[in-house]
Parts: sequence; C-alpha cells; structure tokens
Amino acid sequence: MNILVLGSGGRECAIVDSLSRCRRADTVYAMPGNGGIRNSIPGSPTDKEAVLAACRRYDIGLCCVTPDDPLAVGMVDHLEANGIPCFGPTQAAARIESSKVFSKALMEKYGIPTAKARSFDRLDEALAYIEDQSFPIVVKADGLALGKGVVIAKDKAEAQAALHDMMEAHRFGQAGSRVLIEEFLTGPEVSILSFTDGQTIVPMVSSMDHKRAYDGDEGPNTGGMGTVAPNPYYTEDVADECMERIFLPTIRAMEAEGCPFRGCLYFGLMLTAQGPKVIEYNARFGDPETQVVLPLLEGDLLEIMLATREGRLKDVSFSFSSDAACCVVMASAGYPGSYEKGKEITIDDGLEEKLFIAGAVQKDGRLITSGGRVLGLTARAATLPEAMAKAYEGVSKIHFAGAFFRHDIGRKALEAK
Repeated sequence: MNILVLGSGGRECAIVDSLSRCRRADTVYAMPGNGGIRNSIPGSPTDKEAVLAACRRYDIGLCCVTPDDPLAVGMVDHLEANGIPCFGPTQAAARIESSKVFSKALMEKYGIPTAKARSFDRLDEALAYIEDQSFPIVVKADGLALGKGVVIAKDKAEAQAALHDMMEAHRFGQAGSRVLIEEFLTGPEVSILSFTDGQTIVPMVSSMDHKRAYDGDEGPNTGGMGTVAPNPYYTEDVADECMERIFLPTIRAMEAEGCPFRGCLYFGLMLTAQGPKVIEYNARFGDPETQVVLPLLEGDLLEIMLATREGRLKDVSFSFSSDAACCVVMASAGYPGSYEKGKEITIDDGLEEKLFIAGAVQKDGRLITSGGRVLGLTARAATLPEAMAKAYEGVSKIHFAGAFFRHDIGRKALEAK
C-alpha cells in the first residue's frame, strides 16, 4: 500500500519513519515534505484538488492528514468523498482544535474539567472584562495560530497588549478576531496523544513538552523546543482519573454533538491541585511530542491507523516500550520571531540517534535550513537521564550557523517526586 503523509515538519518526518517500517507499507510519500523525507512531492497540503490529484497519481491507499490547517478546511471530508481513505478527523470534528470557543463550550456542556473562561468577539468588551480579573490570566486566539496564539499575561498591561495585538492589529488574521480569556492554572503539564475511532480510545505514552524558547522556561512561546517521554508526573492513578473524567467523556461528547472523532486526539493537560484539567485539544499528532512517542511504539502504525479509520481499534494489539525518549529541537537564531534561512547543516560522523528534519531542504546535495525549527534529535534509552545525555551528545554533532537549542530539556521531569 502506498501512503501519503500531508505536512512538512518534524512530526511528519517521524510519522513517515514509523510508517516506512510497517509490514504492508510500500512507498510512503510526503506533501510537500522536507529535506529529510526521501519521497517528498511538491504541493500545498491545504489544496484539496492538488492533494486529490497526487493521491490518484501515486495510487495512494491511505492519506494521513496530519497538520491542523488541512483538517480545518475539510481535507478528510473531500478525499473520503472522492474515494481516498484517510486517517484524521472530519472538518466538523477538527473544530475541537480549530475553534477554542467550540472546545471550551463542549467541555463546559459535558462537565469535562477545564479552566474557567469567557469568549469575546468585541475588543471593548474584552478590555472591560479584564478590568476586574486577577492576574496572571491567559488570552487565546480562537482559531489556528501555529501554536503561538496563547499569551500568559502577568498583568493588565500585558493582557491589554495581547488583546489589541490579536483583535485590532490582527497578528493572527481571522484566528484572533474572537478570543478566549481564561483563568491561569498551575501544576505540571502533560501531553497525551491518543488513537480513537470514535468509540474506543487508546492513550499513547505520556510526554512533556517545553514550549518556551529559552532555558528555565523563559522567553516567548514556540511550537515546542523539545519533549521527553514518559512524563513522570502522569502516574497510573492520574491516568485512570483522566480516562474516566476527560478522555471517555470527550469522545462521547463529540459523538453526542454529531461529529464523532476518528484519528489522533491530543490532550494538553494541567495537573492542578483540584485534579487534571484540559488546557487544550489538538485534532492531530503533536509536534514535537510525536518525535518521542512514535519511537517508543511497539506495534504497526499503519494497521493502527487503518483500524482507527474503520472503527475496529479495540481489535488491534499494540503497546509502548518501557524505555524513555528525549527530543531536543535545534532552531534558527531569532525563532520564534524573524530568522535567517539558507544555512548549511553539517553532521559529524557517528551520529546514532534519530534525526527528524523539520525546517530544511536539500540543495545541490547539501542540507540547508529553511525554517525556524530546523530539526529534532531523538534519543532512546532505558532511563530518562540516559536518554537526555544521549540526545545532547547527538546535538553536539550537528552544526549550522546561528543554531540554538534549550539545554534543559527533561530537567523538569527529573524533579518529579
């Protein structure tokens, strides 16, 4: 079976790597892919007709619609209507990520624990609301904003600036025309990716993302500067509570709303003093969580994806290794703001860890930077400290002008008691 993976990031590189090792997989393509994916084909992953044409040209048996934008525009609906089997949710189900107002209303309606919040589509009303709030508070753009549409405002001035930035200056386009103002939660954060066919839900190994750009969780939010798995704060007791109070209620709520979710559903959780609460949902594999989760998968990803689509997930057996994994993201200087491109990447001999290319292209036989997050290096070992040490040893063998990365990926996990 030929497979097409939509997208161009490190997540897609990891998915292609995993699918390529599946028993029934023939050629695994990516559109548009990147310099680290052998069978990359040109085209926009949000262009429905171009994707459909590619599926027919390359005799695609399964299209994995992995990024948020193609899901939000209804790529799965379009391809399935034209006879192309897909892994991923419909446009209606993808609203759980593409509209934070929708997901917040869903949680409130069905009693799924989350932060208290109010939504606004008028700037003056939003500004009036924060006058009476305690700080910090969280300001979120309603729509998709490349993982950067969330501001933790420490005081009223920062909240006002964020609202003007989103609703008046339209930094995120239409995504910020409506906002959510949310109470600030505290506690360890946990990322849980899960497979679900709309009835059965199977959580993958837990992970811990590092969103801030700099060491010590300083600097602006990014798409993610690294991850570790498993997350030591996610104990068996916490997992059981999340299944009963969050995971199962969510898939039942989506079915009740007439938009059952089939695909990979991501839960961003905060383990508060009052118990686990949902910070956000994603309608797809997380990036860079995928880069530590899939290398620990003991099972056939293609068979899992097909079972998820066909409503028979309960019949497929798979598990995750007891090993630990650590992914360190190497980025271009200036990210998540403006950054330079076109820097050659060189790799010393002896690199053994998995290298997932994100923002790089092949040019005249050389690997050249083309994005903010350039690559992720993932190491696996019996323990987390060993995985972290191997990851940073690997990072020391990769070089490009202006490269920067966090030096403390996983350190917070080691502090868990």
